[in-house]
Amino acid sequence: MTKAKTSEILDNFFKLDKRVKKIENLLLLNDFQNNQSSSERCKSSYSKSELAILFYILMDEGLLFFDPSDVKKNRISIQEFLSDNFTYRDNEGVQKKITRISRQFSECKGYTYKEKQMKFLDELIGRLMERKRKLENW
Repeated sequence: MTKAKTSEILDNFFKLDKRVKKIENLLLLNDFQNNQSSSERCKSSYSKSELAILFYILMDEGLLFFDPSDVKKNRISIQEFLSDNFTYRDNEGVQKKITRISRQFSECKGYTYKEKQMKFLDELIGRLMERKRKLENW
């Protein structure tokens, strides 16, 4: 083998080695980000249904939005945001990741769930009024 050919083979080997290391680093970074994002969720004292009601109301009233010009896209974005960033309290009081919340959002729209929303709003308004009283007496 000539010196030039040996040098070319070694050069290609080191280029390949650099590429492999870059790929390894990207994989490690991706794993780190996945672990970090799954462990850093905002925990809620609300149930999945209650959390959906809260965010549905905030979305429906235009207080929170991603794309106000496209109702369907906005709703999907809000639901994905909840799934990616929040946990809810299940019946046993354990925090659970939100996997799907579209059914709970759909329930918010239905007339039969009016009473459920009214009860939720009454409790929320009560908490906010108590907070207001505390601030007034501060």
